[in-house]
Amino acid sequence: MPKEKTTTRKTKPRVERKKKDPNAPKRGLSAYMFFANDNREKVREENPGISFGQVGKMLGEKWKNLSDSERKPYEEKAAADKKRYEDEKEKYAEQQAAEAEEDEESS
Repeated sequence: MPKEKTTTRKTKPRVERKKKDPNAPKRGLSAYMFFANDNREKVREENPGISFGQVGKMLGEKWKNLSDSERKPYEEKAAADKKRYEDEKEKYAEQQAAEAEEDEESS
């Protein structure tokens, strides 16, 4: 005779996420991402037929083995990109506040 189920699984109700504004600024890239973008093709050329996951592992190993002086240009790019993001985010927030103000006035 089959056993009866004694436990029931409790599920959480789905939470509706608000949609991301397509006009919102894109986040800044990290130093590693700048490095990976520069070196991804090189890794693929050196290792033809390599899987996506293996490319990531090799890039990670190369990043770990870089000295501080070799990482510096990527860290500078990341700092500049972070500054760009902060500036765009500030302008975007001001724009959203202005639009909200206009909506309140027109109502």
